[in-house]
Amino acid sequence: MPHQRFPKVEVLSLAPHEMKFILSDTDVSMANTIRRIMIAEVPTLAIDLVEFHENSTVLNDEYIAHRLGLIPIKYQAPDSLRGGDCNGAFLSHRECVCFERCPRCSVDFELDVSFNDVNPTRPEQEMGLPLTITSKDLVSTSDLVMPAHFLSEEEQQEAQDEGISLVKIGPGQHLKLKAVARMGISKEHAKWCPVAVATYRFWPVITLNEEQLATLTLEQKQELVDVCPDRILELDEVSGRLMEAENAYEIATYTEDLKNTQTAMKKRPEDDDFVSIEQSTDRFIFTVETTGAMDAEEIVMSALRVLKDRLNYLAQEVENLKDM
Repeated sequence: MPHQRFPKVEVLSLAPHEMKFILSDTDVSMANTIRRIMIAEVPTLAIDLVEFHENSTVLNDEYIAHRLGLIPIKYQAPDSLRGGDCNGAFLSHRECVCFERCPRCSVDFELDVSFNDVNPTRPEQEMGLPLTITSKDLVSTSDLVMPAHFLSEEEQQEAQDEGISLVKIGPGQHLKLKAVARMGISKEHAKWCPVAVATYRFWPVITLNEEQLATLTLEQKQELVDVCPDRILELDEVSGRLMEAENAYEIATYTEDLKNTQTAMKKRPEDDDFVSIEQSTDRFIFTVETTGAMDAEEIVMSALRVLKDRLNYLAQEVENLKDM
């Protein structure tokens, strides 16, 4: 019987737009599966259809439609303030039984901005300057679905505009359109991707050979510290002991510089290394950054749900084959 694993998750940091955690007691196949699901198979909402009523801006219809499609669309459950999983609230338009579209499989947005109408209401110093149309001008027909204008409050405070910029317009120009958002996955198109970053690094296993290190002088130990470009080692000036840096797991890059320096310091080539750094095969450091469509924690939980559903489906198909 194969070795049964019980994976564990340890959260290092958690924010609405970013999450770092350690996945342990599993192998690289499982880590890569979770990473790929977060990128390609977590369902989100994105604008999929655009109907233009008037466009006298400098950009053509196709260009604006493409920019609209890349605006992150956030779903908030009635009892939550977080960007959540839209899987239970919406159906894919391919699975819905409606004739064209309905509230169960789509959400409508409207945008109607005319420079001549808005300009008189602007501050005096801004009158006559080009007007930026942003995601803030998109009006949703659902109270639970809205564009994600910013990732965080810090980004909002630093931004020059009120949302994601679409196009600038001048005197006499007008943009009026209707857009339809649908649920999908980025395996079909990148606009449905919920993550900007979803990656993992191998946990560094750093072993200090105290017996071998005792044969080195302080200058040689300092040389080992200095030769590491990632600074994963520290030298205690009081005791003269070589130690692992506190944040070594975040900065280890597994360069060959340390190994080459150690080889030159050895009295005999066959002697053990003073310090060895290896990649763990069962411990991984994940970093997940969102586009704004979902909170980072929700993306991880949704990826685990998708994985569970796939495994249950596979188990059921295997049982069906047994019954044939």
